[in-house]
Order: sequence, then C-alpha cells, then structure tokens
Amino acid sequence: MSSSVAPSGLVVLTDRRVAPGPLVEVIAAAVGGGARWVMLREKDLPRAERAALAAELRAILAEAGGTLIVAGPDPLDGDAVHLSSAGPYPPPRGALVGRSCHDATELARLTTEDYATLSPVYPTRTKPGYGPPLHPGGLAALARVSRVPTVALGGIETPEQVRACVEAGAVGVAVLGAVMRAENPAEAAATLAAAFHEAVTPVPQSWHAPTEVPSRSNGGNR
Repeated sequence: MSSSVAPSGLVVLTDRRVAPGPLVEVIAAAVGGGARWVMLREKDLPRAERAALAAELRAILAEAGGTLIVAGPDPLDGDAVHLSSAGPYPPPRGALVGRSCHDATELARLTTEDYATLSPVYPTRTKPGYGPPLHPGGLAALARVSRVPTVALGGIETPEQVRACVEAGAVGVAVLGAVMRAENPAEAAATLAAAFHEAVTPVPQSWHAPTEVPSRSNGGNR
C-alpha cells in the first residue's frame, strides 16, 4: 500500500442532477461548510467538459486545503482517482487511489489502493434497492478486516448516522444526497462535518480536586 493520506472527515460526492443550483456553487457552499474532500462523478459528461469542471472544483478546494478525487480511472489532469469494484485491476498509479468495496471478497482484492469505500451502509435514495445495506455492524466487521482505511458510504444523512459510522471504524463518511439535495448545502455540510469531528474527538475526563484529608490536632483529645 502507498503512504498517501486517505480521505477523512466529510467526503461529498457530486450529482448535478439533484443539486439545488449550479454544481460549482453547491460545492463551494459545502466547502465553506467544512467539506475538504469532494469526489467528482458526472460520468455522463464529455471528457473536456468534465475536465473543465474538475479544474473549477480543484481551485475551490485548493483555497481551503482540500482535495478533489475523480470517480473513474481518468484523473482529468489531476492525480487522485476512485475506482469501481469492477476494475481496473491492478489499479493505476497515482498520488491517491481509492476503490469501491461492498464485501470482504472485494476488500481482499485490494493491492496498492490507499483506501476503500464500504457501501451501502444504509438504504439510499440515490441507488434504491442497492444493497443489502451493511448497517453499522456490517461496516464494523468489514473495517476490521480491511488492510486500508475505510470510508463509509450510502444513505448517511444525520449526525447520529455519522457517529455510528465513526464508532464502526470508518475514517470518513461519504455523502451525496445529504448535501446535494439540501436547500442549504453549507449548513448541511457543517452539521455533518461537526458530527464527525465530535465523534473522533476524545471526551476529556472530568477533573476532580483531590480530597483533602484533615490532619489531626497535635493537642490530642481534650
């Protein structure tokens, strides 16, 4: 495995067909809300148009110290890609390479990938009927046997679900509908990013001053 840094925290997947406005504006809002990882899908676009979109999104993320990952083997003039479980094998070389996985068999096929997404964790409106869902228990079982960091994906829409995924061992949570369909993408991203941060932040132990033991009077009993 390479030493690249895997996605962590909130990862936003794009879908311009369900976004409440222009995709670039929606992603800019999500980045403003705290997202630092974005995965560009939009595979139906011509390469030139998709590459131009990737350049715009990279510029937005660069200002915030974020990273754009491109779904598919073509990095669109970048160096981070996310591959499907179907291939290609072996994965191409790049600064960051991820793979979609759904079970232990697919995880076992990983070679030089830097991370894997595990899906679907919950039933999802984006791919209705896709599954069966792993739920947190299944996610935890796969995260334990994975040789690479895992990112939870599928149907994650609430802070409670984010926390459950973190507790199951995911280093990140990838969402599509929760941000892409939101009336306020910035607020939606901020809510989920905050939930992730809270879930991975150790709760400080409450500090108690030591109980002072009263000393006995030197004068003894009177």
